[in-house]
Amino acid sequence: SYAMQVIMSFLMLSMIFIMYPRAQVSAQRIAEVLDTKPSIKDGKVNSDETDKKGEIEFKNVSFKYPDGDDYVLKNISFTAHQGETVAIIGSTGSGKTTMINLIPRFYDATSGEVLVNGINVLDYKVKDLRNLVAIASQKAALFKGTIKDNITYGSSTIDQERMDMALDIAKADFVKDLEQGVDSMVAQGGSNFSGGQKQRISIARAVYKNAPIIIFDDTFSALDYKTDMLVRKKIKENLKDTTVIIIAQRI
Repeated sequence: SYAMQVIMSFLMLSMIFIMYPRAQVSAQRIAEVLDTKPSIKDGKVNSDETDKKGEIEFKNVSFKYPDGDDYVLKNISFTAHQGETVAIIGSTGSGKTTMINLIPRFYDATSGEVLVNGINVLDYKVKDLRNLVAIASQKAALFKGTIKDNITYGSSTIDQERMDMALDIAKADFVKDLEQGVDSMVAQGGSNFSGGQKQRISIARAVYKNAPIIIFDDTFSALDYKTDMLVRKKIKENLKDTTVIIIAQRI
């Protein structure tokens, strides 16, 4: 027994010598991320400091990625007023998602101006700017928890009436058929739901946020034509004062 304990101790010591360099390299990589200073810096304007609501304006906006040589977007100019629906249609890789990523400042425009409610996005506090925008992304991201948690994600209070409306607009009728309804569990990544079901929960989350601007980034691609039409019809009926941007490949 003594001999085995001594041998096992030496084995553990050898394992420490093997694991220590790996841990040291991993710690350095983590420290690099934690020490990185964000390139997106806060402005000073709150979202309350303007009378306009839900207006987006691009003024000669051009953009290229930090390490890229060529411009992805060149001289884009348009205005979307409150309550309007704007469609951005183009082939894969044409820069549709890149363009809408400039609105909540996931990236900053290389040249030109992006204005939200008449104020340059660079002047906003990032948190206030992003509170004005709700995004249903191309890839529906669901988190472990309940359907209710996923729909109200990021909200401090739960409004049952608004949640029911969001589910109705997203045509997520399957939720009512579940035994526990909105309290049904969602597996990590939403693996216990189909692509169309995940997409509809993602749409309901964006609608529930009640932001003046909603962006649907090719969100309807996982839906059949009939459901797609019904969802857009519900959005038009219920979100009349909301500016809607729809990215799509099919007209």
